[in-house]
Amino acid sequence: MELDFGGLMSRVFGLAATILAMGIAMFIYSKQVQTVSGQAQGGNVQSIANISGVKNDLIGIANAERSYNAQQGRYGSLDELVSANYLTVKRERPPYVYDVQASAGGFRVTATRSTPGGPAQLWIDDTMEVQSSSDSR
Repeated sequence: MELDFGGLMSRVFGLAATILAMGIAMFIYSKQVQTVSGQAQGGNVQSIANISGVKNDLIGIANAERSYNAQQGRYGSLDELVSANYLTVKRERPPYVYDVQASAGGFRVTATRSTPGGPAQLWIDDTMEVQSSSDSR
């Protein structure tokens, strides 16, 4: 019986590479969870999910603004985006309420928290980067 040393080493290397890749992925995931939970008051699961949902809504509204601008040649209000079917996002995700300020040169979509907690505001503008206030009410 002959042992295929090259094939065995190849399988061992493949297993080691898979384990290393999984370790790196878990590390990155844990850092992202820490970032999101640091922004949510108390870091509870409901707050984290709510903040993630608000961020996704802001990105969706910003993408709708870009599409609206490409078609209409200007940025639109929240009402215009909804009525023209560029947007299906609701106007709020309690305890956050959305507001859009549009001008000829750009836009800013703001989510403002209506209850105590943090972050008090999250926003996105034409740079497409979600930002948040560090204070809580």
